[in-house]
Amino acid sequence: MVHVERNIDIEAPIENVFKIIDDTSVGVKWNLTANEVKEIEPGKNAIKSTVGDIITTRTETVQNEKISLNVDGGPFSAMGYILSKKGNVTNATLWADFEDEKQEKMLVKAGELLLKSLKNFVEFIESGGNPDEYDKKKMMVSH
Repeated sequence: MVHVERNIDIEAPIENVFKIIDDTSVGVKWNLTANEVKEIEPGKNAIKSTVGDIITTRTETVQNEKISLNVDGGPFSAMGYILSKKGNVTNATLWADFEDEKQEKMLVKAGELLLKSLKNFVEFIESGGNPDEYDKKKMMVSH
C-alpha cells in the first residue's frame, strides 16, 4: 500500500474550509477532477471524475479537523482531508492510499490540482465571490 500526502495553505478560517469539503453538493463547483456527484445515501456518493467513476463512502468526520473516505472503483482505496489552523490561514492536507506504485506520480499530480482548486474556490468565496459564478477551469488557468 502506498500512502501519499500533499498540503496547501488557504487564506480562510478553518470552519469555512471544512464547510466546503464537508458539503459534497458543492464539490463539482470547485473540484477540478469531479464532473458529477450524486448522493446514493447519506455519506455515500457516486462521482463521475477525470480518474473514472468512483463511489466514496465517508468513514470519519471530525468537525473542522478531518474527513476520511473509502473509495471504490478508482485508482486509490481511501482518501481524506486533514485541516489545521495556522493563525488566520488553514493548512489543508490531502492524503490518499493506493495499491499501484506506478500510479503515484499521476495521483500526486491529481492531488496537487485538487488542493489548488480547493484553495482557489475557498479564497474566491472569502473575497466575496458568488459560488454560482465560479468557473473552476478559468480559475485554474488564472492562478
